[in-house]
Formats: sequence, structure tokens, C-alpha cells
Amino acid sequence: MSQVLPVACSVLQRSVATPGIQPQPQSPEDDDRKVRRREKNRVAAQRSRKKQTQKADKLHEEYECLEQENAGLRREIGKLTEELKHLTEALREHEKMCPLLLCPVNFVPVPPRPDPMAGCLPR
Repeated sequence: MSQVLPVACSVLQRSVATPGIQPQPQSPEDDDRKVRRREKNRVAAQRSRKKQTQKADKLHEEYECLEQENAGLRREIGKLTEELKHLTEALREHEKMCPLLLCPVNFVPVPPRPDPMAGCLPR
């Protein structure tokens, strides 16, 4: 049992209209107040959307910077890993011919070293 409202009713009037009760005619002051309120609301909504867009833009810029930093750090990890491999191999080669390690007087059993790469790199 719904009532058909006249087309001339505003959106605000329709939203508060009660079936069976006729809306009261609006005075020019009420219309002016409604227009000012709508304008104020429109401006506030624009400000809110602009602020939200600026926040999203700032987050996107921060994301881009962090991605670049992350890529640089990954490259550095790769270089350091290669350097560690090279130095480990150089040390192994040196240990094979080191006169201090080969001299029987200085001979102290050296336990095998664990792989230096095993515990320090991410999987």
C-alpha cells in the first residue's frame, strides 16, 4: 500500500515523506537553507575525495620507492653472495698450499668448516 508522490517533491522530501501525510509547503528560507546545506555537503564531499586521492597517490609513491629499494637490496645480496663464494673458494685454495698449515711443527688439527653460505642467506 504505497502512495504515489507528486513529481514536484524533492529528493529530501521523498526520503522523509510518510504515507498518508501530505508534505507541508516549503518557505523560501527553507529552500535557501536546503540549497546552502547541499552546496556545503557537495564541497565537503569534494574535499574528502581529493584528500583520499592524495593519500592514495602518496601511498603509491611510497610503494614505488620501496620497490626500487627492494630491487637494489636484492642486487646487493646477489653481489655479496657471489663475493662470498669467490672468497670461500680462494680460502680453500690457499689452505691447500699454505706453508703454515702444511708445516708438521705447526700442525694442529683444523676441524672442517661448515659451509658459510648455509646459515646466512634466505631460502
